[in-house]
Amino acid sequence: MRTIYGLLGLVVSGLLLTAQSSKAQRTDSEEENYRTATTFGLTSNTNSGVIGGFAFRHTKLIPGTLFGMPQARYFSVELVNVKHPKELQSSINSVGSRFIEGKENYLFVIRPQYGREVRLFQRNSDEGVAVSGILAAGPSIGIIKPYYLEVSYANTTRTVPASQVNGFATATGETVTGSGGFFQGLDQSKFTVGLNLKAALSFELSTFRSNTTGVEVGFLAKIFPNKVVIIPNTDPGGNREDGNRSFFTSGYITLFFGSKK
Repeated sequence: MRTIYGLLGLVVSGLLLTAQSSKAQRTDSEEENYRTATTFGLTSNTNSGVIGGFAFRHTKLIPGTLFGMPQARYFSVELVNVKHPKELQSSINSVGSRFIEGKENYLFVIRPQYGREVRLFQRNSDEGVAVSGILAAGPSIGIIKPYYLEVSYANTTRTVPASQVNGFATATGETVTGSGGFFQGLDQSKFTVGLNLKAALSFELSTFRSNTTGVEVGFLAKIFPNKVVIIPNTDPGGNREDGNRSFFTSGYITLFFGSKK
């Protein structure tokens, strides 16, 4: 993950230099007149894997300026998977299956966000890069779904919630042979609602003027009323919640594409 964000830093630096060059060359008549943009994208963050989730964004230019710069109404909805820092894949050599040792729950978060996007650098016709600053906030809807494991004994195999497994075996002697189905336990999910706030920069490029592609890079903070147990603490005398969090911070990157009108 460090390598990904190191490369991202180099890309962002290059985009900023291109944007500054474009700004110096443009005239007012060359600036784009599009008023809305609708995009979809894949997002990754420091609390997830390489692909952390999906994002929908919609911006609409509104009258007036903010700090002397054009502004747009910003709305987005993101669905992301939040991982525990200690999540590691374990391999069962005898069968070649993998599972996450100690994991008890998934945490999926739906994040509707509303805010403002301010155009810092405008595009030069069909060339260059447009750079915008974004500040948005909204509710965080947390979906806590049980993590299932596949266990076997003799010729019998079944799936059980990971909470019924102690180490590599159940109380009845069944041993772990892999992870269960991704959608198992969805009907047993619990919900929690919190808040989130993000600050970001959006770098927009376009091959054709009515299409848009780009990168949104930023930092996000979200808080829930209680700690969300993803990997419970199993130390004697400790609380199950120890090592888990109610407040999450992350750096993120979203690759987006869509259209403008």
